[in-house]
Amino acid sequence: MPTLLPQGLELSAFLPREDARDAFIGRDAATIADLPQGATVGSSSLRRQALIRRTRPDLDVVLYRGNVETRLRKLEEGVAAGTILALAGLKRLGLAHVATHVMDLDAFPPAPGQGAICVETRTGDERTKAMLAAIGDAPTAAALACERAFLAALDGSCRTPIAGYATVSGGELRFRGMILTPDGSRAHEISGHGAVSDAAAIGREAGEAVRAEAGPSFLASWS
Repeated sequence: MPTLLPQGLELSAFLPREDARDAFIGRDAATIADLPQGATVGSSSLRRQALIRRTRPDLDVVLYRGNVETRLRKLEEGVAAGTILALAGLKRLGLAHVATHVMDLDAFPPAPGQGAICVETRTGDERTKAMLAAIGDAPTAAALACERAFLAALDGSCRTPIAGYATVSGGELRFRGMILTPDGSRAHEISGHGAVSDAAAIGREAGEAVRAEAGPSFLASWS
Protein backbone atom coordinates (compact mmCIF):
# COMPACT_ATOMS: atom_id res chain seq x y z
CA MET A 1 0.00 0.00 0.00
CA PRO A 2 1.28 3.51 -0.74
CA THR A 3 2.38 5.55 2.28
CA LEU A 4 0.04 8.37 1.29
CA LEU A 5 -3.47 7.12 0.55
CA PRO A 6 -5.82 8.80 -1.94
CA GLN A 7 -8.22 11.27 -0.39
CA GLY A 8 -11.37 9.58 0.88
CA LEU A 9 -9.75 6.21 1.63
CA GLU A 10 -8.30 4.76 4.83
CA LEU A 11 -6.92 1.50 6.22
CA SER A 12 -9.63 0.11 8.47
CA ALA A 13 -8.45 -3.36 9.48
CA PHE A 14 -5.41 -5.66 9.42
CA LEU A 15 -5.50 -9.45 9.45
CA PRO A 16 -3.12 -11.25 11.82
CA ARG A 17 0.35 -10.85 10.35
CA GLU A 18 2.14 -13.72 8.63
CA ASP A 19 5.85 -14.34 9.11
CA ALA A 20 7.59 -11.12 8.07
CA ARG A 21 10.97 -12.68 7.29
CA ASP A 22 12.61 -13.01 3.89
CA ALA A 23 13.56 -16.40 2.48
CA PHE A 24 16.61 -17.22 0.38
CA ILE A 25 16.14 -19.73 -2.41
CA GLY A 26 19.40 -21.11 -3.72
CA ARG A 27 19.92 -23.30 -6.76
CA ASP A 28 23.12 -24.96 -5.54
CA ALA A 29 23.90 -23.09 -2.28
CA ALA A 30 21.54 -23.12 0.71
CA THR A 31 22.42 -19.64 2.03
CA ILE A 32 23.88 -16.37 0.80
CA ALA A 33 27.00 -17.11 2.84
CA ASP A 34 27.47 -20.38 0.91
CA LEU A 35 27.44 -18.73 -2.52
CA PRO A 36 30.79 -18.66 -4.35
CA GLN A 37 32.47 -15.31 -4.99
CA GLY A 38 30.93 -13.49 -7.94
CA ALA A 39 27.74 -15.55 -7.96
CA THR A 40 24.62 -13.90 -9.34
CA VAL A 41 21.68 -13.15 -7.05
CA GLY A 42 18.45 -11.80 -8.52
CA SER A 43 16.00 -9.39 -6.87
CA SER A 44 13.66 -6.60 -7.94
CA SER A 45 13.55 -5.07 -4.43
CA LEU A 46 15.98 -2.20 -3.80
CA ARG A 47 15.95 -3.06 -0.08
CA ARG A 48 16.94 -6.67 -0.75
CA GLN A 49 19.52 -5.61 -3.33
CA ALA A 50 21.12 -3.21 -0.84
CA LEU A 51 21.09 -5.78 1.98
CA ILE A 52 22.61 -8.44 -0.27
CA ARG A 53 25.40 -6.05 -1.26
CA ARG A 54 25.89 -5.08 2.39
CA THR A 55 26.19 -8.75 3.37
CA ARG A 56 28.19 -9.95 0.36
CA PRO A 57 29.66 -7.06 -1.67
CA ASP A 58 31.43 -9.60 -3.90
CA LEU A 59 28.18 -10.93 -5.36
CA ASP A 60 26.66 -9.81 -8.66
CA VAL A 61 23.17 -8.52 -7.88
CA VAL A 62 20.87 -8.31 -10.90
CA LEU A 63 17.32 -7.13 -11.53
CA TYR A 64 14.97 -10.11 -11.33
CA ARG A 65 11.31 -9.62 -12.20
CA GLY A 66 8.19 -11.76 -12.59
CA ASN A 67 5.68 -13.53 -10.37
CA VAL A 68 6.87 -16.20 -7.95
CA GLU A 69 6.54 -19.06 -10.42
CA THR A 70 8.46 -17.09 -13.07
CA ARG A 71 11.28 -16.31 -10.65
CA LEU A 72 11.56 -19.94 -9.59
CA ARG A 73 11.67 -21.00 -13.24
CA LYS A 74 14.44 -18.47 -13.95
CA LEU A 75 16.36 -19.96 -11.04
CA GLU A 76 16.07 -23.45 -12.53
CA GLU A 77 17.22 -22.07 -15.90
CA GLY A 78 20.36 -20.65 -14.33
CA VAL A 79 19.55 -16.95 -14.73
CA ALA A 80 20.71 -16.54 -11.11
CA ALA A 81 22.26 -18.74 -8.43
CA GLY A 82 19.74 -17.54 -5.88
CA THR A 83 16.96 -15.12 -5.12
CA ILE A 84 15.13 -13.75 -2.07
CA LEU A 85 11.35 -13.68 -1.65
CA ALA A 86 8.96 -12.91 1.20
CA LEU A 87 8.37 -16.01 3.29
CA ALA A 88 4.76 -14.90 3.81
CA GLY A 89 4.10 -15.01 0.06
CA LEU A 90 5.66 -18.44 -0.28
CA LYS A 91 3.55 -19.76 2.60
CA ARG A 92 0.35 -18.38 1.13
CA LEU A 93 1.14 -20.05 -2.18
CA GLY A 94 1.97 -23.36 -0.51
CA LEU A 95 5.60 -23.00 -1.59
CA ALA A 96 7.39 -22.55 1.74
CA HIS A 97 9.30 -25.76 1.05
CA VAL A 98 11.31 -24.12 -1.77
CA ALA A 99 13.07 -21.82 0.72
CA THR A 100 16.59 -23.07 1.41
CA HIS A 101 17.19 -20.57 4.24
CA VAL A 102 14.96 -18.24 6.26
CA MET A 103 16.73 -14.93 6.81
CA ASP A 104 17.36 -13.61 10.32
CA LEU A 105 15.30 -10.52 11.16
CA ASP A 106 18.26 -8.67 12.66
CA ALA A 107 20.68 -9.37 9.82
CA PHE A 108 18.12 -9.01 7.04
CA PRO A 109 15.25 -6.80 8.26
CA PRO A 110 12.02 -6.84 6.23
CA ALA A 111 10.23 -4.10 4.39
CA PRO A 112 7.69 -2.14 6.44
CA GLY A 113 4.36 -3.95 6.22
CA GLN A 114 5.82 -7.21 4.92
CA GLY A 115 3.56 -10.16 5.70
CA ALA A 116 0.52 -8.03 6.54
CA ILE A 117 -2.83 -7.88 4.75
CA CYS A 118 -5.00 -4.80 5.20
CA VAL A 119 -8.52 -3.80 4.26
CA GLU A 120 -9.02 -0.34 2.77
CA THR A 121 -12.38 1.40 3.04
CA ARG A 122 -13.97 4.74 2.37
CA THR A 123 -13.27 7.31 5.05
CA GLY A 124 -16.26 7.64 7.35
CA ASP A 125 -17.86 4.35 6.30
CA GLU A 126 -18.65 3.33 9.87
CA ARG A 127 -20.94 0.46 8.87
CA THR A 128 -18.18 -1.30 6.96
CA LYS A 129 -15.61 -0.58 9.68
CA ALA A 130 -17.95 -2.13 12.26
CA MET A 131 -18.18 -5.31 10.20
CA LEU A 132 -14.41 -5.45 9.81
CA ALA A 133 -13.86 -5.19 13.56
CA ALA A 134 -14.52 -8.93 13.86
CA ILE A 135 -11.46 -9.82 11.74
CA GLY A 136 -9.14 -6.96 12.69
CA ASP A 137 -5.97 -7.77 14.64
CA ALA A 138 -5.00 -4.97 17.03
CA PRO A 139 -1.28 -5.87 17.46
CA THR A 140 -0.80 -5.98 13.69
CA ALA A 141 -2.61 -2.65 13.30
CA ALA A 142 -0.32 -1.04 15.89
CA ALA A 143 2.83 -2.49 14.34
CA LEU A 144 1.83 -1.26 10.89
CA ALA A 145 0.90 2.19 12.20
CA CYS A 146 4.47 2.45 13.48
CA GLU A 147 6.12 1.09 10.35
CA ARG A 148 4.06 3.23 7.99
CA ALA A 149 4.80 6.34 10.06
CA PHE A 150 8.52 5.53 9.77
CA LEU A 151 8.15 5.32 6.00
CA ALA A 152 6.18 8.55 5.82
CA ALA A 153 8.82 10.44 7.80
CA LEU A 154 11.41 9.31 5.26
CA ASP A 155 9.21 9.92 2.21
CA GLY A 156 9.71 6.23 1.59
CA SER A 157 8.54 4.30 -1.44
CA CYS A 158 9.39 1.10 -3.28
CA ARG A 159 12.21 3.08 -4.91
CA THR A 160 14.13 3.54 -1.64
CA PRO A 161 16.06 0.93 0.41
CA ILE A 162 14.19 1.09 3.74
CA ALA A 163 13.64 -1.68 6.27
CA GLY A 164 11.45 -1.55 9.36
CA TYR A 165 9.76 -3.98 11.70
CA ALA A 166 7.66 -3.49 14.84
CA THR A 167 6.46 -6.06 17.37
CA VAL A 168 3.89 -5.81 20.15
CA SER A 169 4.09 -7.63 23.46
CA GLY A 170 2.41 -6.94 26.78
CA GLY A 171 1.18 -3.52 25.80
CA GLU A 172 4.62 -2.37 24.63
CA LEU A 173 5.75 -1.81 21.05
CA ARG A 174 9.32 -2.25 19.90
CA PHE A 175 10.59 -1.02 16.55
CA ARG A 176 13.80 -1.31 14.56
CA GLY A 177 14.41 0.52 11.32
CA MET A 178 17.19 0.86 8.78
CA ILE A 179 17.97 2.97 5.74
CA LEU A 180 20.68 2.04 3.25
CA THR A 181 22.41 3.42 0.21
CA PRO A 182 21.44 1.44 -2.91
CA ASP A 183 24.91 -0.11 -3.10
CA GLY A 184 24.66 -1.27 0.52
CA SER A 185 27.96 0.40 1.45
CA ARG A 186 26.41 2.65 4.09
CA ALA A 187 23.49 2.16 6.45
CA HIS A 188 21.89 3.84 9.43
CA GLU A 189 19.92 1.86 11.99
CA ILE A 190 17.57 3.02 14.71
CA SER A 191 15.34 1.48 17.34
CA GLY A 192 12.53 2.71 19.54
CA HIS A 193 9.97 1.46 22.00
CA GLY A 194 7.00 2.67 23.97
CA ALA A 195 3.32 2.21 24.63
CA VAL A 196 1.22 0.62 21.90
CA SER A 197 -1.02 3.69 21.96
CA ASP A 198 1.99 5.74 20.76
CA ALA A 199 2.74 3.42 17.80
CA ALA A 200 2.56 6.06 15.08
CA ALA A 201 4.57 8.56 17.12
CA ILE A 202 7.32 5.99 17.74
CA GLY A 203 7.64 5.32 14.03
CA ARG A 204 7.52 8.98 13.07
CA GLU A 205 10.15 9.99 15.63
CA ALA A 206 12.41 7.12 14.53
CA GLY A 207 12.12 8.23 10.92
CA GLU A 208 12.86 11.87 11.75
CA ALA A 209 15.83 10.89 13.93
CA VAL A 210 17.46 8.60 11.38
CA ARG A 211 16.86 11.16 8.64
CA ALA A 212 18.65 13.82 10.68
CA GLU A 213 21.49 11.42 11.54
CA ALA A 214 22.02 10.35 7.94
CA GLY A 215 22.00 13.86 6.55
CA PRO A 216 21.10 15.18 3.09
CA SER A 217 24.11 13.65 1.31
CA PHE A 218 23.04 10.15 2.35
CA LEU A 219 19.44 10.69 1.24
CA ALA A 220 20.64 12.14 -2.05
CA SER A 221 21.96 8.69 -2.96
CA TRP A 222 18.34 7.56 -3.29
CA SER A 223 17.57 9.97 -6.10
